[in-house]
Amino acid sequence: MKNISIVTLGCSKNEIDSELMMGILQTSNYKITNYLDEADVIVINTCGFIEAAKEESIETIWEMTRYKREGKCKYIILAGCLAERYYKELLQEIDEVDGIIGTGNIKDIVNLIMRLENGESKLVFTKNINEEYLEEIRRQNFRTTEYVKISEGCNNYCTYCIIPKLRGKYRSRKIEDIVKEVQYLVENGVKEVILIGQNTADYGIDIYGEYKLSNLLDRLNEIEDLKWIRILYLYPDHFDEKLIESIKNNDKVLKYLDIPLQHINNDILRRMNRRTTKEKIIDLIDTLRKEIPDIIIRTTFIVGFPGEDEASFNELYEFVKDTRLDKVGVFAYSREEGTPAYNFNNQVDEETKNYMRDKIMELQSIISYELNKEKIGKTYEVLIEGIEDEGLYVGRTYMDSPDIDGVYYVKTSEELQVGEFVKAKTIDCYEYDLIGEIIE
Repeated sequence: MKNISIVTLGCSKNEIDSELMMGILQTSNYKITNYLDEADVIVINTCGFIEAAKEESIETIWEMTRYKREGKCKYIILAGCLAERYYKELLQEIDEVDGIIGTGNIKDIVNLIMRLENGESKLVFTKNINEEYLEEIRRQNFRTTEYVKISEGCNNYCTYCIIPKLRGKYRSRKIEDIVKEVQYLVENGVKEVILIGQNTADYGIDIYGEYKLSNLLDRLNEIEDLKWIRILYLYPDHFDEKLIESIKNNDKVLKYLDIPLQHINNDILRRMNRRTTKEKIIDLIDTLRKEIPDIIIRTTFIVGFPGEDEASFNELYEFVKDTRLDKVGVFAYSREEGTPAYNFNNQVDEETKNYMRDKIMELQSIISYELNKEKIGKTYEVLIEGIEDEGLYVGRTYMDSPDIDGVYYVKTSEELQVGEFVKAKTIDCYEYDLIGEIIE
């Protein structure tokens, strides 16, 4: 029995792809190990979305090669977006790489390993980017919180984004298949599911002829023993009344929305090929806050996009200042070959991009601290995720998505368990984190 270790980089979508590969490997009598020095095969599931992610992936690949030179590892296989995008270059430049699995070819992982064992080398399985989700493969990990992919690919073709060329066209999973998976996860102890896709607001349009995210939420809300349903990556252009009502009325659907806005200036939005406007964005935020008073809105912005001048940046800055969104992430534009924006005129220099990013993040840190101060004295339900120190636990509320948002520190003399939900009253705060005491 061969030992396989999978190293996962990048987003939560990659995490699910890695879990699917684990399921395929285990059904073929391979053993999954978390110890790299025990692995006969190391699979590196890479990210290739922006420059920083590509650099991290390359550094990790080079780091893993030492297990082949110095340890028992016989084969190194690359998977994920970077492997799909640069498979020729990776095979040519890194001698230790034995095979490539593209984003739509994870079902071929066993075939690739068997062929390597039979003496073949430098194998490539790519170009199948429109492959359907592998419904027959059961997930292997059961943490309190698990991600569930409801769609793959994207039809938006934002001018800065390479994802459609790496992940294919938009493909929704059937409602019945998603419900079945979530039921299976809940049966194995999962309490929170986080729905993800490149654009979850478009869910269903390709297979049902209409947007069906609200219907999916209604169905998931009926699952007994499921505690929280969280939604990420809702593009702002396809919010409708049915979706807002579903988020508002389903008690298990958290009043937390991740809505990538990317910018607010209409000319920049047009150049980005974002299918919305400043006016529509403001109207959506106002509607959500009116209909769902406790809503938490998270977003991301891209600064330094080609053609962004001082006036358009200042417009974005003032929007952040006036709108006081709960959670904001800012990325400096990454010039990616193969995207339309790569060839746009008026590229912004790196120093200016970083200045723009830092200025908005400094503003948001002030806003976040002020919003957190308003939460002092309020009581929240907290999902316990670990222990920070004696008498101090770390967890999350409905207001916090794992890994990207803040945390909630719980002070108590009681012994709490990971995965437990407790009530805590907020007594203090930091810029992004809250501190509370357990309510007896």
